[in-house]
Amino acid sequence: MTVVEAYVPAKVNLTLHVTGQRDDGYHTLDSLAMFADIGDRITITLPGDYGLTVEGPMAEGVPTDDSNLVLQAARMMRIRADIRLEKHLPNAAGLGGGSGDAAATLRVLSGFAGKPVPGDGIELGADVPLCLQSKAARVTGIGDTVTPVPDLPVLDAVLVNPRLPVLTAEVFKRLEHKVNRPMPEKIPGFETASELIAWLRDMRNDLQDATISAEPVIRQVLETLEKTPGCLLARMSGSGGTCFGLYKDAETAGSAAGRLNQDFPAWWVTATQLNAHKPFRN
Repeated sequence: MTVVEAYVPAKVNLTLHVTGQRDDGYHTLDSLAMFADIGDRITITLPGDYGLTVEGPMAEGVPTDDSNLVLQAARMMRIRADIRLEKHLPNAAGLGGGSGDAAATLRVLSGFAGKPVPGDGIELGADVPLCLQSKAARVTGIGDTVTPVPDLPVLDAVLVNPRLPVLTAEVFKRLEHKVNRPMPEKIPGFETASELIAWLRDMRNDLQDATISAEPVIRQVLETLEKTPGCLLARMSGSGGTCFGLYKDAETAGSAAGRLNQDFPAWWVTATQLNAHKPFRN
């Protein structure tokens, strides 16, 4: 028997520009993404029988049947395994949780079997190729082109989710403008977090207004983040409903998270660091 643990860091889209829509209906994107030092955990036992159990503080509502991307990943690799998923990230939250869990499963099973992941996992979801790398990267196309962006500074952040799942399909249905400017062709180098944040202010998340239309509470989350002392930028990640605030240092971010936890106990709030390359935590 072989038991392997994998860690699944939260993905945060610092930018998300929708640049078009293909004839097959898929939207093309241009996004700069980083990974946080918080996330889910997966334990894979081999051999197994395509079994899945879900535990943890965010387990409620997560399916344990074949609709879960984790089991789809195991079946894609054609490797029977029993998988325990410990959920710490909200479900359908724009943090790549489901895709990240699937990517971690693909990574473990690929290493175990010594065979590559079919098609980089894109058929499981647009975030899977990015989550397979789990490093700061620029993502283009339908998520199938992932270009690492090394040497970006660490960002101190607060993540906030109102514990309200947001359906990506509904967001794209409400998107009014589907052909928008991409990011600049070249992402410049940044010596400090302040320089990166200043650059990010001129970028966008083109899904933000559509998500607010679907779930108006997202506007409240963003406005609340913007009002926290020291917040330098507030924006939504992915198709929502998690939003992030960026701060000058970990102390300021931690203070903001503490205040938000006190004022909005029903929300999921956590301080984190993006692109920190340090030991993973829950």
